[in-house]
Amino acid sequence: MGISYSTAKWMVKRPHLELSIGQEEQLTSHTGADLLLDRFRSSAICPQPFFIAGFFFPQQLFQLAWLYRLYKLDPKKPSERGELDQMVDFVPYYTVGNLCIATWMIFWNSERLDLSNIFVVINSLSQLFYITAKLPPMNTNSTSSILTHVVSKTFAGIGVLDLLHNGSVAFAKDQPATTMVKALTGVGFGLASAASDWIFGGCLVYDLVALAVGQSAIDGGWAKMLGAFAVGSAAIVGAKNLARPPYNGANSGYSKTATDEIQDRV
Repeated sequence: MGISYSTAKWMVKRPHLELSIGQEEQLTSHTGADLLLDRFRSSAICPQPFFIAGFFFPQQLFQLAWLYRLYKLDPKKPSERGELDQMVDFVPYYTVGNLCIATWMIFWNSERLDLSNIFVVINSLSQLFYITAKLPPMNTNSTSSILTHVVSKTFAGIGVLDLLHNGSVAFAKDQPATTMVKALTGVGFGLASAASDWIFGGCLVYDLVALAVGQSAIDGGWAKMLGAFAVGSAAIVGAKNLARPPYNGANSGYSKTATDEIQDRV
């Protein structure tokens, strides 16, 4: 573990508060709303904006539950220390994500989409790195493990949509979807779906549905293709995870560690 428990608790306070305030200002600002509407209609990778709000509301609730567990668990208790260690390992990525999103809003409202894209890239890639390279398998007997998986994977899942949307608006505004864009979208989401569990895979399907609905008012043919990609992605995620359950179980690849066994005996 790279940071102390007290440092982890200090790190998560301010970014979460700043992000909440920034989101409130974004939603209540008339200028922000006007810019938001324009930018959700100005590229071939623009989702329906209500899907973004619909995603972040429940995701914020999971964040609050995760933060509650982070503060509630006592590292002095052997039965809770293992849970806390995994949560603390995610704290740097959680903090970077919230700070990047809060900073992105500043440049988004200032119409500096090129600069805002820097923070979108940092956030999205850092979250994807965590869930693919750092996140241990989910322990379905641990509330903390479940929450860490949900929060980190939903951050990464919506980060994929942010990366595509912000990049397209910043550097390909008012340009239709080319054959190359369509092919890369289908192949990229297909491959990602094949490597995803239910949580991240569900986010990818949600991203495609949001894009399909958003593009329905701009390019009907592209919207239908995105809808087909969503159906295909859902089928891939479902087949993969039904064939090989990703969490605890005989076919999950999960095995108890020494820490798990100690906690079971406590």
